[in-house]
Amino acid sequence: MLLVTLAILIGLLALAIPVAAGLGALGLSLSALYSKLPLSLAMGEIAWGTSNNFLLVAIPFFVLLGEILLRSGMAERMYNALVLWVPWLPGGLMHSNIAACAMFAATSGSSVATAATIGTVALGEVEKRGYSERLFLGTIAAGGTLGILIPPSINMIVYGVLTETSIPKLYLAGFVPGLVLAGLFSLTVIIICLIRPDLGGTPTKTSWSQRFAALPDLLPPLIIFLAVLGSIYAGWATATESAALGVIAAAAIAAWNRRLTVRILLSAFEGTMRTTAMIMAILLAAYFLNFVITSIGLTAQVNRFITSLGLSKLELLIVVVLFYFILGMFMETLSMMVATVPIIAPILFKAGYDPVWFGIIVIILMELAMITPPVGINLYVVQGLRKRGRIDDVIIGASPFVIAMMLMIVVLSIWPDIAMFLPRLAAS
Repeated sequence: MLLVTLAILIGLLALAIPVAAGLGALGLSLSALYSKLPLSLAMGEIAWGTSNNFLLVAIPFFVLLGEILLRSGMAERMYNALVLWVPWLPGGLMHSNIAACAMFAATSGSSVATAATIGTVALGEVEKRGYSERLFLGTIAAGGTLGILIPPSINMIVYGVLTETSIPKLYLAGFVPGLVLAGLFSLTVIIICLIRPDLGGTPTKTSWSQRFAALPDLLPPLIIFLAVLGSIYAGWATATESAALGVIAAAAIAAWNRRLTVRILLSAFEGTMRTTAMIMAILLAAYFLNFVITSIGLTAQVNRFITSLGLSKLELLIVVVLFYFILGMFMETLSMMVATVPIIAPILFKAGYDPVWFGIIVIILMELAMITPPVGINLYVVQGLRKRGRIDDVIIGASPFVIAMMLMIVVLSIWPDIAMFLPRLAAS
């Protein structure tokens, strides 16, 4: 049954069928092959129950927040301010890419939105400053993945819904690992540029007066971040309500700067509807697939198979990491997460892993999938912004950061308190 499921899934992906349609078709195929009952009759109930989940209302709010930040010019001003603070490091503006991605991630909740936004404002600097184009593109693709690790995060909301894990705890757990991973990305750039100084481009000349003059441009993302997370931990708002507060804060700042026009709002609403429709289509199809997989007994088969292997706690984690690494090459991250977490997570929890800690590991593995070919979505986002050359350049440029992410998983496995310190402190 498992082999047939994988064969059908790979066949659908090979045919380049849209992800949501592919997951739905897989569910219908498995129902026809292995179920005596017409499971397709449950599609309406599943779609209604899933789309009525209050936590998922946060998704369009976070998408809209990112759209307002991009279209009002706040993201561009933030990037230009960061450019003035890091030119002394080997790699110069490539650290600005990573820092800007980390800061934008603290407001957007989406990796694709983060990569697209920072890529839009940064790509003009490649030829101007003589950087290695491959490595420069790699910093945008990899830095963009921080959008789902540094809170707030759409994927954390989905993981919390799937595993009934506290989303505020997940947000707290993702903050420090997100900053550490951003630091590892910058360290990767430094090491490469020390070995090959010719890849580091021409340093930007700036003065302290210019740096201090640009500091106000860094305040809007900070205000929005405090509005979103501060409202949660002050007990004023739920995760969904905090997302709405973030949108209000972004709109208010854009209006204050006289950048909130009807045209910008309409463009932001249109972009939000397109992205939200895509995400919800994937979620609905994946929930139906999960229902079918559970109904035909595939979940129980997988659990029995893994249990029969007699793996130790560490060996089980290694197998799960390898599983996600391979699957992430071929599946879109949100659909992969919704399709596999309900099966994999209970096995890991039973082995003694903390749901919050494992959630951070899953998010990092989702990040990894975003920059591993052939289906790494951030690779295509950056290549699409570039509008020339081959995608091979982006893949090669992002490859050193795959190593940094794997190292981050090792670090979290050895020192789990990196993720668990803040949730434990908040609970005490």
